[in-house]
Amino acid sequence: MSSSFAGFQHEIYLGGLGGTVPELPMTAAGLAHRAEELLDPAAYAYVAGSASAERTAAANRSAFDRQRLLPRMLRGATDPAARDLSVEVLGTRLAAPVLTAPIGVLELLHKGGEVIAAAATKELGIGTVLSTAASSTIEEVGAAAGEWWFQLYWPADDELARSFVRRAERAGAKAIVVTVDTPTLGWRPRDLELAHLPFLHGKGIANYLSDPVFRSKLATPPEEGEDAMRAAILVWISLFGNHSLRPADLARLREWTELPIVVKGILHPDDARQVVDAGADAVVVSNHGGRQVDGAIAALDALPTIVATVGDRADVLFDSGIRTGSDMLTALALGAKAVLYGRPWVYGLGIAGHAGVRHALRLLLADFDTAMGLTGCANLAEVDRSLIATVR
Repeated sequence: MSSSFAGFQHEIYLGGLGGTVPELPMTAAGLAHRAEELLDPAAYAYVAGSASAERTAAANRSAFDRQRLLPRMLRGATDPAARDLSVEVLGTRLAAPVLTAPIGVLELLHKGGEVIAAAATKELGIGTVLSTAASSTIEEVGAAAGEWWFQLYWPADDELARSFVRRAERAGAKAIVVTVDTPTLGWRPRDLELAHLPFLHGKGIANYLSDPVFRSKLATPPEEGEDAMRAAILVWISLFGNHSLRPADLARLREWTELPIVVKGILHPDDARQVVDAGADAVVVSNHGGRQVDGAIAALDALPTIVATVGDRADVLFDSGIRTGSDMLTALALGAKAVLYGRPWVYGLGIAGHAGVRHALRLLLADFDTAMGLTGCANLAEVDRSLIATVR
């Protein structure tokens, strides 16, 4: 299976012969800058913001500066036809080892944002992870998606959690991703300065409002007026987050579904060991893109230890800080099976809808494909620790 992602640059250069230049920025930083110019300030703050002084978000990026790639030459991998970027993760076949990270409330950026993301990833042959806190329902995304997983914010009600999981399974999800680093929201000054939490405005709660278990807790259907919606939001507040969740609770999740179980938000090797012992099929090394704990360890710095701890028993995925194809390659060389990619494609969504999401994803994939060839790797089996030179 040869890759064609690297051909994106040839497409652009050939367009240049006819006087066409890209309308959208060609870097993650450029997408962020354009989004800041165009988006409503509250929407941009919600996506861009991180916890407190945003040191963890900065650490996620600086960690990549300490892990440098050591290319190998004269291997023939520079021929795109010789490269195979495909991988199977937990039974999910991907044209490249990347899924879009679960990001909620995409209606702040574009109506139907989660469906748009699902359709774009289907076109490109990669995966998407749907957030519980989505603006589109599980069923809407399932109808549009190719390979997709469902991310579960386990609510403070097991009956509701089970309903979410079973809806996702019926809609075609290939895995359940339990996010464990958000029993409550982190301290996020950018949102606080605007006094803006979208959920309190009824945004990002579509999966709750459409759920029969959640609706059974309401005295009045939320569509019957502002007072009914406010009452539904108060019920949502009482149910979001689960402070009592422990590794042993994964056994209950296993009773609800036969889908693979992924635990996202792991940074400590002991936590990785405990959730794998409890039945997790995979872990995602992640600090939530720096949005939860300020001053936390960079996700990339945590990755090698977790791979060493549980990598022989479970797949290890990586999230938090990926901005380029070389970042992807670095994470894979340090032991990740695949990566989750967040903010840049969301900026693309806000800038240009479907075209913006697709553009942002093609940037990453073309960069990754090119980096694979230029470091001498014809397939993912050749990506290992020998590609890494650590700089201190």
